[in-house]
Amino acid sequence: MKEIRINSDFDVDELTSKINAIMSKWSIKLLDINGPDWAIYTYEMDLKYLIHFNVDFYDLKIRIKLEDLKLNVIHHIESLRDETTYRDNLINLVFFE
Repeated sequence: MKEIRINSDFDVDELTSKINAIMSKWSIKLLDINGPDWAIYTYEMDLKYLIHFNVDFYDLKIRIKLEDLKLNVIHHIESLRDETTYRDNLINLVFFE
């Protein structure tokens, strides 16, 4: 498993490209978006990548960037026309301390 840590100064377009490149690989099955942790699994459900966002979920600008990123990546996944899928739980009260 490869872990990628992202800080609040991330560029949405650049990160979208990186995640889309990962999601386009034939071995990738699922993107599980769960607040600050985005897990990418293979068809065998082995965790391949963990993208951890070290960001403040109270910051509205950061949440907008995360939503933009999420929508970009979901749009790409849906355009793949294969069995690659996603699960979305980006914003949930449990992520607010």
